[in-house]
Amino acid sequence: MSLSIRPITASDKERWLLLWQGYLDFYKTAVAPEQTERTWNRIMDPEFNMKCAVAESDGLVIGFTTYNLQNSTWSPNGHCYLEDLFVDPSVRGQGAGRALIEYVKAYALEMKCSRLYWNTDEDNAVARKLYDTYVLDSGKRQYRIQLQDIAE
Repeated sequence: MSLSIRPITASDKERWLLLWQGYLDFYKTAVAPEQTERTWNRIMDPEFNMKCAVAESDGLVIGFTTYNLQNSTWSPNGHCYLEDLFVDPSVRGQGAGRALIEYVKAYALEMKCSRLYWNTDEDNAVARKLYDTYVLDSGKRQYRIQLQDIAE
């Protein structure tokens, strides 16, 4: 498998949509079509604080990650938040997930961020097998107050 990581381009939209739906299905959730389009437009907008990179193997996009910079009261250059990471289930375990994380890590280092972080579900054993090779659980617990129904 010839693997490369690169910024997403407009020509990747059709494949990204399939992977995005796979990601949503994995988490047993849905977002309105308007939100999917909004997300696509945000990652395509160089002025918006959301970036997306894709993993490509033999000319086919097989995974993606979205990430953004966050201000911090604890750090002069803030943090980098890896929000989404998804690899086509048919090619998992071949290094695409790690390569995507490393790509975002290099970006965070370039931006002089003090931290790169992400979340996953407690029971996401497959992803945690990879994530735990970086660092064990942070010991933090995330609390969420849902303010709007995202599937509106």
